[in-house]
Amino acid sequence: MLSIQHITKRYRAQPVLRGIALDVAAGEFISLLGPSGCGKTTLLRILCGIETPDTGSLTLRGQDITAWPAAQRRFGVVFQSYALFPNLTAAQNVAFGLQNTARAPQAERVAERVAEMLALVGLGEQGHKYPAQLSGGQQQRVALARALAPRPELLLLDEPLSALDAQVRGSLQAEIRRLQQQLGITTVMVTHDQDEALSMADRVVVMHEGRIEQQGSPQQLYARPETRFVAGFVGRMNLLPARVVAAGWLEAGSTRLACDTSAYRTGSPVLLGLRPEAVVLQAAPAAALAAAPALPANTVRARVLETQFHGPTALLRLHCDSLQATLDAQWPTGADARLPEWLHGELLLSLPAPALHVLPLPESVRRAA
Repeated sequence: MLSIQHITKRYRAQPVLRGIALDVAAGEFISLLGPSGCGKTTLLRILCGIETPDTGSLTLRGQDITAWPAAQRRFGVVFQSYALFPNLTAAQNVAFGLQNTARAPQAERVAERVAEMLALVGLGEQGHKYPAQLSGGQQQRVALARALAPRPELLLLDEPLSALDAQVRGSLQAEIRRLQQQLGITTVMVTHDQDEALSMADRVVVMHEGRIEQQGSPQQLYARPETRFVAGFVGRMNLLPARVVAAGWLEAGSTRLACDTSAYRTGSPVLLGLRPEAVVLQAAPAAALAAAPALPANTVRARVLETQFHGPTALLRLHCDSLQATLDAQWPTGADARLPEWLHGELLLSLPAPALHVLPLPESVRRAA
């Protein structure tokens, strides 16, 4: 439906977008995910028609819209700041979006469409209220209803939930996703919140320094990160320097670990990635903690440095001498929210080979090495 072709953008001498190319299918929910300054908001502003690319083009259903003004694009936009008129009621705000577009069918009564949209976002009885009389979550629902009222070709969401508290944000994530699927509207959302992107989008596009670093389904990005940046930005990941020492083996610190090294030559410096939830914690008898006994493959000794309580789970900070590294591991706390006594001292860690991610070293680090 929408094709973004080699878009570049500079502000003065600073490149902001570096050859962005992306296709969006009809009915798809795409999330542009990345830290501040990665270019995601600039890309959304170009889609809106607020900014013009230096090079590249945009096509909508095969038609070049690069030079079209914002009003001609018939896109619905929801901003972080709500952008509601304080002197208009919720119903009047929705009606404003409908009355100021040629997209609304002439035969359709504005009042009926406004009532329909307010009911759709769960505000059927709140249309008479002014923005100041509504909560932040309700105001954002009004903004969403206003954007959807003219039946836009594309819905663009610019950090729509970042100003809300965690509980309201969680409920609106589910609500926006439900509406998107119910209406079948093609949606592009900008966010820096990985949980938001993973829980709402069909496809997540991770951006870094004006480029697309990796894209795929939320499950693909989490399970198979391709770069150090994606591994560190999407979810929590332990990252350790390592070196491939043989086919199927790498060395981290003084420890050899079995894993898939098929993409790398022997001798290659790499990064070893491991999710905290993949670390298997084992109680260790005193003999196993002594220096002499050999341990099974991919098993190392460690000691607990710190424990952080996170409700259903606890995060343990562990130091492993043989890996010459500190790792994070996750443990379910259970119904009583208590940890077993053996998790407070020395223990054994099992690092399953299928859970080990071997990642290329960033160019700057590789040159230094």
